[in-house]
Amino acid sequence: MIDPIFQSDNYQLSRKLLDAAALRQEAIASNIANAETPGYHRLDLSPTFAEQLKSRMAAGESVAGDDSLRPTLSEDLNARSVRPDGNSVEIEHELLAMNKNSVEYNYLTEVVSNNIKQLKLAITGQGGA
Repeated sequence: MIDPIFQSDNYQLSRKLLDAAALRQEAIASNIANAETPGYHRLDLSPTFAEQLKSRMAAGESVAGDDSLRPTLSEDLNARSVRPDGNSVEIEHELLAMNKNSVEYNYLTEVVSNNIKQLKLAITGQGGA
């Protein structure tokens, strides 16, 4: 009965982006933990996720219920190793990425939360917390 509400494009897009932000946070944590590991290569979200998401949205296709569109991690091919041991993690870059990701995650949780609050208002007729 309420399934169509959770199948809306905005809700599903927010959910997919929230999954991506959570996965990116794992990558950033791994990068920071391995900042001194010789030969470690920086991880980030696979660029194919963003490309697929953009192309589907531009084509007007729904992402609702599409489990094939999932964020994955891959080695960041744009990260250059500036250290002699081959490690491509720059701690300053990771800290900035962590802050940016945190802001995006908080925004997306607010979007999803507002969708649920609207549903609660529609069901109960009461706003509130």
